[in-house]
Amino acid sequence: MQKVTSADGTTIAYDRSGTGPAVILVGGGFAERTNPLFVAVAEELSSRFTVFNYDRRGRGDSGDTEPYAVRREIEDLDALIEEAGGSALVFGGSSGGALALEAAHAGSKISKLVVFEPPYVTDGSRAALPSEKEISDLVRAGRRGDAVELFMVKGADVPAEMIGQLREQPFWAGMEDVAHTLAYEAAIVGPGPVPAERFASVTVPTLVLVGAESSPRMQDAARAVDAVLPDSRLATLDGMAHGQLDTKVLSAELADFYSA
Repeated sequence: MQKVTSADGTTIAYDRSGTGPAVILVGGGFAERTNPLFVAVAEELSSRFTVFNYDRRGRGDSGDTEPYAVRREIEDLDALIEEAGGSALVFGGSSGGALALEAAHAGSKISKLVVFEPPYVTDGSRAALPSEKEISDLVRAGRRGDAVELFMVKGADVPAEMIGQLREQPFWAGMEDVAHTLAYEAAIVGPGPVPAERFASVTVPTLVLVGAESSPRMQDAARAVDAVLPDSRLATLDGMAHGQLDTKVLSAELADFYSA
C-alpha cells in the first residue's frame, strides 16, 4: 500500500502494480481497492500497464475530510494522476464512471476513459434517485443499515423483498461501515438524468461499456451517456450485467482501447 495526499490534505491509499502507461481504477458504490473485481482487473492489466487501484475517500485505508464535495473527489483523482506522471488512462465502474466523467469535464489529465454503466436514469416517469441529504440524514441518526437499504432499493434497483435476507449476510456489516460514502455516490450521480450539458464538453476519447444482460435502466443510461459525449463509442459485453462481469473479458476491452 502507498499513499498520496489530496489538495485538502486527505490521504488516499492505493496499490500500484505492473509497468507501462498508467491506468487508474475508480470504484463505484461500496467498492474498495480490495474488491475482487478490481484486484483481478489490476492483475490482468499489470503485464502491459502500471495500474493504480485506490480506495476512494472514506473507504478502506483512505482518509476523509468534511464537508464533502464532488470537487474533493476529483482532486483525489488528480493527485493520483500527478503521482502517475501527470496524465493517465482511467476506468470507472458504475458511479465511479460518473465520477471519472465529472473529472474529465473538470479538466483532469485523462488521456483515455472507459466507463461501465454510469447509473443514471433516463426514464422521466421514475422517482428521483436517493439524495445526498437523505442518505446523510439516516447515517447521522445512526441508521446506517437503513441508509444502505435506501441506496440499494431506490438507487441500485435491488428488490425490496431481498433486503431482509441481505441484512443477515456476513458482508452486511461491511456495507454499513461505508454507508456514509453512499451519500458521495448520490452527490456524484445526482437525481438521475445524464448531465448532458456538462458531458457535451468532455473531449476525452471514451469507451462506454454496457452489459448485454443488464437492466433496461442501465442499458438506456449507457446509450444516453454515449449519445452526449463528442468522442465516444458504445460496446456491449455479452453475458454480463451490472455487478456481474468477466474480468478477463473486461480487461481485454480496456487494454485494446487504451492501446489503440
